[in-house]
Amino acid sequence: MLRRLHPDQPESFAFTPANQAWAELQLTKYPEGRQASAVIPLLWRAQEQEGWLTRPAIEHIGDMLGMAHIRVLEVATFYFMFQLQPVGSVAHVQVCGTTSCMICGAEDLIGVCREKIAAQPHQLSADGKFSWEEVECLGACSNAPMAQIGKDYYEDLTAERLGEIIDELAAGQVPVPGPQNGRYAAEPLSGLTSLTEYESGRTQYNASVQLAVDLGDTVKRIDGTEAALRAPWLGDSAPASAKPAQASARKPARKPAAKPAGKPGKPKRPRALKAARKSGADDLKLIKGVGPKLEKLLNKLGFFHFDQIAKWTSDEVNWVDENLEGFKGRVSRDNWVEQARTLADGGETEFSKRAKY
Repeated sequence: MLRRLHPDQPESFAFTPANQAWAELQLTKYPEGRQASAVIPLLWRAQEQEGWLTRPAIEHIGDMLGMAHIRVLEVATFYFMFQLQPVGSVAHVQVCGTTSCMICGAEDLIGVCREKIAAQPHQLSADGKFSWEEVECLGACSNAPMAQIGKDYYEDLTAERLGEIIDELAAGQVPVPGPQNGRYAAEPLSGLTSLTEYESGRTQYNASVQLAVDLGDTVKRIDGTEAALRAPWLGDSAPASAKPAQASARKPARKPAAKPAGKPGKPKRPRALKAARKSGADDLKLIKGVGPKLEKLLNKLGFFHFDQIAKWTSDEVNWVDENLEGFKGRVSRDNWVEQARTLADGGETEFSKRAKY
């Protein structure tokens, strides 16, 4: 399915202060230079804040993570969890249309959405409060037909009940999610046939529904104020009022790595060796971007040791970049010179630590 950005886009995007603090804290989960791994949670947070994913939000997150905008766009357009157009201010209704739900009446639910929300999926209702779409299997087949509204499942639906749920949401109420026909969870409609001894000790609702009821508003979007920031991966589960400062103290991902000194000029071949020194060749695969094939190519060109690479000037980097058969530009892109300097001095990079194991 072709997914495009909406033609009408806002001028800019910025996280709220609370969400900005949350986003910065997420970067501390990942090793230095791997902050791009946070792209999905940051995109999701932006969508929760705005309701949908805008071009300015995609580009802003790319800048935060040091990623090309097109790379972030590839992620946003690949995953259907990301809405690329405005959605209802109250709720976006996702009706499962896959086999079990289809057999059990999903088409009737879609008919309700067309009647009460909008004629076509992804269109806003006249009051702007609702939107809807048909989605692939949501994994609640034993409770078909069902729909996801906000963060929760509404299961065992009828067309009449879905209409009532939409009316309740429009009136500012939050209908209790889960099975809508009296079932506790996914047991047979006729009642439990086993484990009946546990029936008397259970909570009022099944675990997921109970949590939603305790929360009190399952269609409310995450805005950064729902809980104190915590960072157990930093070894501290206390409220993280100071964590954003810790996060920002790290090297920002959007700052490019230092490039070799010297002004780029005419490519110049670095000094090479005919063979490795008596101590043996270094494991060049400890440099991020160098695999077995590239290591063999570097050896063929006369480069066997970290200290050789560490001494390359910009002109020499240009020469190597041009002569890496099928891997042009790899030296500059992954900043081999800086990595090699660290390794030549007996240090380790985040990549080399992982590559050893």
